[in-house]
Amino acid sequence: MITLKVTVQFMTYGFVLLAFAGSVSAESLSGSRPNVILVMTDDQGYGDLGCHGNPILKTPNLDQLSREAIRFTDFHVSPFCTPTRAALMTGNHPGYSGAYRTSSGRTMLHRDEKTLANLFGDNGYATGMVGKWHLGDNAPHRPQDRGFQDVVWHRCGGIGQASDHWGNDYFDDTYERNGKFEKFEGYCTDVWFREGIRFVEQNQDKPFFLYLALNAPHGPYRVPEQWAKPYLGNKAVANPNFYGMIANIDHNLGILRRRISELGLAENTILIFMTDNGTAAGGKFQGLDSKPLVGFNAGMRGKKSSVFDGGHRVPFFMYWPQGGLRGGKEIETLAAHIDVLPTLADLCDIPVPEAYQPDGVSLKPLLQPSGQPWMRDHHVLQFHGGAGAKTLPSKPFAYSVVMTQRWRLVNSDGEGLYDIQADPAQSNDVAKEHPEVMTKLRAHYAPFWEKVSPRLTAVRIDVGSPAENPTVLCSQDWYLPSGNPPWNFQAISKLPRVTGPWMLEVKQAGRYRLTLRQYPKQANQPVIAVNAKIEVAGQTQTLPVEPNSKGVVFEVDLPAGPTELVTWLYDKHGKAGGAYFTEVEAIH
Repeated sequence: MITLKVTVQFMTYGFVLLAFAGSVSAESLSGSRPNVILVMTDDQGYGDLGCHGNPILKTPNLDQLSREAIRFTDFHVSPFCTPTRAALMTGNHPGYSGAYRTSSGRTMLHRDEKTLANLFGDNGYATGMVGKWHLGDNAPHRPQDRGFQDVVWHRCGGIGQASDHWGNDYFDDTYERNGKFEKFEGYCTDVWFREGIRFVEQNQDKPFFLYLALNAPHGPYRVPEQWAKPYLGNKAVANPNFYGMIANIDHNLGILRRRISELGLAENTILIFMTDNGTAAGGKFQGLDSKPLVGFNAGMRGKKSSVFDGGHRVPFFMYWPQGGLRGGKEIETLAAHIDVLPTLADLCDIPVPEAYQPDGVSLKPLLQPSGQPWMRDHHVLQFHGGAGAKTLPSKPFAYSVVMTQRWRLVNSDGEGLYDIQADPAQSNDVAKEHPEVMTKLRAHYAPFWEKVSPRLTAVRIDVGSPAENPTVLCSQDWYLPSGNPPWNFQAISKLPRVTGPWMLEVKQAGRYRLTLRQYPKQANQPVIAVNAKIEVAGQTQTLPVEPNSKGVVFEVDLPAGPTELVTWLYDKHGKAGGAYFTEVEAIH
């Protein structure tokens, strides 16, 4: 077979497309609809793969997939967890979707947003989600509320974070299956792959979409000893457990691929591997935007949460033998997470209804041997609120990057311009030498901000909903004007010293029971306070806390509609902070 390499030159910033023969053809798409398995890891960077040049980390199964798949080498996500997941699910910029932070009530999608699961489910696919969701723990924001029919997941942004099942530590944990908590045996990553394979086996006779979203290698960095052992004692390894977690993922990916092959599904399954942001622990860095002092980052500057390339350029492998997506080819064109929804719809011949209106565009033209015209000449991403969560309201250009095939206009601690082709490490700011490029890139940012900024608004949690009653609220969703609220097990073990409102939507007027707790109900721990207070719907109530009480119960009449709930727990010195957990139950 003769392989053609087609180069299409665009008029803006030397934008180049590389496409290959043997890619998607109309004939390959005319048969039965393909299955889709989308595997996404958490906090694994571009350099945390052997096939990307890491000299120490062993990832044989990912390396094999890289050799067999179509590889996008300039693929970008958001610099951290929730925004990438929001963009992936909706095809929209995270700020537009409503889910653009990792806590503080900014993790949930606006109600008018539709997801990949909605799209596939409405077109006859079985839809399954396993692992980390991080787009809301309460109705109407849970994965089962957003189009997934079969769900096994942990709450919050990570195992061991505040709203996760109390006591979970990566081993033999309790996760939620379709609305009910269930105890699982084994290490978390092993469980997620096992449940993913179970979903595939149960739905092998129909088209299916599986979103396998791993929590690893996100911290805390815990893994069975056998996986970390090869990396212990190596001074060039920043975190042996982090590498061990990736090695375990690689092992499980091999098991998954072998099983779908045994089931006869491999040829007509679109298998995608990607990660959600730059590395978290693949190196030791001096600040978010530095090059690694220890470790390997594929020559890039920046880590997780950085708007330099190391914070958001990630692996993206796509493999579909029956559709021609194979052969280990590289596509160097700029692409992004917002493109996944329209691409999968295009490849699976699913029309995208007007209600979706994705910001992304289909990557299918890049997969055609003819090298069809490409619809984008730039991409914008923004870390809304800035690094360190010191401030949440976003400002124009703050912590943003405007990207083209050649240029990066970066706004971090200051504004800089980088020629990514000549200087992939982003070492030299060339803004003074190219004022005309600066002007053009700033102009690209303006329509992005005009679309996104009006949607940086509160998304509300339902109470009194038939889908979830009672609703268990967690401090991670306090809607604070700055900073992060208490969001992990360690934080909620301390006396509360801050509080904030939960933004609620009361679905039906009536009598409600509110139970305030310092610890989640399953922890069975007393409230360390002498008085408790609530403010909701223009009403204020205060009650004493009985000795050894594990929950302070209020009853209040609430009208239907939007409201805010604020809670306080007072210690004997009169100092107060919010109840980390509050159950809101419609009683009549």
